[in-house]
Amino acid sequence: MENVRTASTSGVETLDHKGVGQESLAPQTTRIMGPWSYLFAWLGGCVSIGTFTVGSGLVGTLNLLQVVVAITIGCTVIGAALMINGRAGHKYGIPFMVQCRSAFGFSGNRIPAIVRSVPAIVWFGFQSWIGAGALNLVSDTLFGYNNLIVFFIGFQFLQIGLSVLGFHGIKWLENIGSVFIIGSLVYMFFSVINKYGDAISTNLINVEGTWGTPFWGATMLFLGVYSTMMLNVSDYSRELHKNVGLFRQVAIYANSILPATLFMGLIGLMVTSATGEVDPISVFSSAVDNKPLLVITMIFIAFAQVTTNILNNVVPPAYALMDIFNLKFKTAAVVVGLLAFCTFPWELVKDESAAGLNLFIQTYSAFLGPLFAILVVDYYFIRKQNLDLDKLYDENGPYKGVNMAAVIAMVVGVAVALTFSSVSWYAGLIPAGGLYWLLMLKLPSAQRFMP
Repeated sequence: MENVRTASTSGVETLDHKGVGQESLAPQTTRIMGPWSYLFAWLGGCVSIGTFTVGSGLVGTLNLLQVVVAITIGCTVIGAALMINGRAGHKYGIPFMVQCRSAFGFSGNRIPAIVRSVPAIVWFGFQSWIGAGALNLVSDTLFGYNNLIVFFIGFQFLQIGLSVLGFHGIKWLENIGSVFIIGSLVYMFFSVINKYGDAISTNLINVEGTWGTPFWGATMLFLGVYSTMMLNVSDYSRELHKNVGLFRQVAIYANSILPATLFMGLIGLMVTSATGEVDPISVFSSAVDNKPLLVITMIFIAFAQVTTNILNNVVPPAYALMDIFNLKFKTAAVVVGLLAFCTFPWELVKDESAAGLNLFIQTYSAFLGPLFAILVVDYYFIRKQNLDLDKLYDENGPYKGVNMAAVIAMVVGVAVALTFSSVSWYAGLIPAGGLYWLLMLKLPSAQRFMP
């Protein structure tokens, strides 16, 4: 049986020719997701409570139409960006951590790893607290038992247990859960309209809003919730069947992310405009008058956090730990789950934290935009979509160490992005991508990284 050759120090396990085994950083040879399975996985993985909070933060700034347009623009950009940066993973079966080696080097790839992992772990803790709150409300409603801390700890360990199943477990969890999640969101959306219709009309429809900088800032906020996934999309696209074309991939990404984002963002916007309430659990519970429906809704919310966390907030930092510390996937997944306890998520769900969460998105987007640009320029303009897998898995080869061209370009891109913080992800793209291309051509130390 022929084996895939891998570097022992890069967290890679040897796989057989079918690619069967534990999660690995080796090139993926067996693809487990068809187009529909992939769409449902993204749909289930993108029901982010953070989107609800972003929508809540736009009350008083944009009207209902402007928010819908902002979400649509953001999701269209997301779909195109995911296809563009996911091309390397889809073509070669490599994960994000390996993709970064050609641009940043074997040691330098720890920079994008940290930048990607920190938001993932914070979102993991935040959404776990929301899910635990939903389960706590169910318990209080049915049995009169109320202990949020106990439910948070139990819910977190449940997710850790599910995450060690790897992508085969993730596939079925996401596919089954996405149908129920969308049904719940549709129900909640119309429940909110029926209950707060007059207030929504007064506060959101019959107001002028703005199409200026705050509008474009809103597109970036909705985009920013998913900008982390744009960076490590190869972790997922390596599981997609090879015969799924580029335009079909854009359609899959856009049509999975857009419905979830529209429902969550608009529910947050409408309920907060009507009640002033920001805490998602309080909002959902106040919008439902029927006890059985309240219980079902809370369970759906908790389930949505599981599907989102395991796909988007466990896999990327787990792969980073595999690469940096040579851990097995199961061990890395457990470590990520434990780190999420340290994010103090109870602070993020306070009413006064909505603006802070938006600032958090703007700040990490300032790093993610330049990194995205560097990876795209490296793959499409420097390497012409041709990667040398032997070099990518040879830690003593030409990609050894750190590529200063990528580091310098990232620092400059981040500085520009932070200067224009309201549109940080957009602002850092051209400076970082253009400077990286120039430095790769001119910087002497970067020449060994050239193809």
